[in-house]
This record gives sequence, structure tokens and C-alpha cells, in this order.
Amino acid sequence: MLLMRLLELIKLIDGEVLTEDVEMDSEVDGGCGADLMSDVLASVQPGAILLTGLCNPQVVRTAQMADVTAIVFVRGKQPPEETIALANQEGVPLISTPYGMFEACGRLYQAGLPSSEMPMSEKP
Repeated sequence: MLLMRLLELIKLIDGEVLTEDVEMDSEVDGGCGADLMSDVLASVQPGAILLTGLCNPQVVRTAQMADVTAIVFVRGKQPPEETIALANQEGVPLISTPYGMFEACGRLYQAGLPSSEMPMSEKP
């Protein structure tokens, strides 16, 4: 399985880092695009990045529970200060990309980042 470094991922999606003290050499195992946090909790494997259009603090809490490596906000969205403060406190990198969900996911997949979504049929 191909591992991608966070720095490489950010370059591929023209990302803007929104949080402090981000470890750019962190490894990302795969990716997932979702706006339903229940889907994230049900099907995302640990070590993934989450691409989403949701910007509220619950996204950070969900990412923590699912052991997500970083959160990418699509369509150039900027989360409120409350979300950024929580992410800084919990050490969850936040990134914004100007691309929509489809294109951002496609760019990462084309570059070799695998899906980290487990099909519901494979749930234990």
C-alpha cells in the first residue's frame, strides 16, 4: 500500500493549512470523502484523511473518534474559530482546498492514495 506524506497531499490539492504545529511528514494511509459523520464513524479506517464540507467542531470530535489523520475542507471552506481552536487543542490538522469534493478526492486517488472506506458489507 502506498503511503503519502501530509506535505505531498497538501501540494496535490493546493491546500492551505489552517492549524498550528502540523507535522508535515505525517503519513496518510488513505482517504475518505463524507459529509455524514455517522458514515465516517461506521466506515473509515484509522489513518485516513477526511474530506468534507462540514466545518463545525463536531467534525473534529468525529475525526478523533475515528482516528483520522487530518481534515480537509473542500470548496475553499473556512471553519469558524471555534473549530480551529478545538483542532489546535486536540492536534488535528485542518486544511482547506479550493477544489470540490469530487475533484479533491480524484486528485488524491489519481496520485495513488487509496480509499480508506470499508464497504458496509465488510463490517464485522
